[in-house]
Amino acid sequence: MNPIRVILVDDHPVVRSGIKGMLAMADDIEIVGEAATGEEALRSIEQNHPDILLLDMVLPDIQGTQLAQRIIELYPEMKILVLSAYDDPVYIRELLELGASGYLMKEEAPEVIVEAVRGVAQGQQGWVSRRIAAQILSWMQSGQSSEMNLTPREQEVLSLIVQGKTNQAIALELGISEKTVEKYIGALFTKLNVTSRVEAAVYAVREGLI
Repeated sequence: MNPIRVILVDDHPVVRSGIKGMLAMADDIEIVGEAATGEEALRSIEQNHPDILLLDMVLPDIQGTQLAQRIIELYPEMKILVLSAYDDPVYIRELLELGASGYLMKEEAPEVIVEAVRGVAQGQQGWVSRRIAAQILSWMQSGQSSEMNLTPREQEVLSLIVQGKTNQAIALELGISEKTVEKYIGALFTKLNVTSRVEAAVYAVREGLI
């Protein structure tokens, strides 16, 4: 199996070095390029054809959301995984709505970042840091969830969905069958009026806080 090809985009060399060290622990992930600016990122993408772009939100020449939008338009097959120091819900909402596969905090444990890269490479959507996932659920519980009548079990399933867990992983964690998980997800999607995991996360952020 070919390794997952990743480009790191962050304007701080020390941060890039740290992230590179994290990902070097996994033999199925290869760093094929690094960039400190948006223009460097675009050149590196053209030269190296990555599977995933690990993108910081704050760059010296362009805002992360603007760069993400441009990249998605130019390279729709490439996945974007945001790795940021900011948990601003506006950033989270904008990036997920644009089509980013996930939004992680830089403080995450190395194994979480590695797991997210692997999950995104496999086509999983809606990878969100546990801290952000907890915030999303808190926002919903304080406002929207009562109006939508989410059950405690639905809230548990939603928490795992926004962490990027597969149906099988959710079933194992909650001790229920995959068929039951599918039913809960179907009920969630109906109540939230969405059709995908990433839409569920975006809706929760938008309706719970904005």
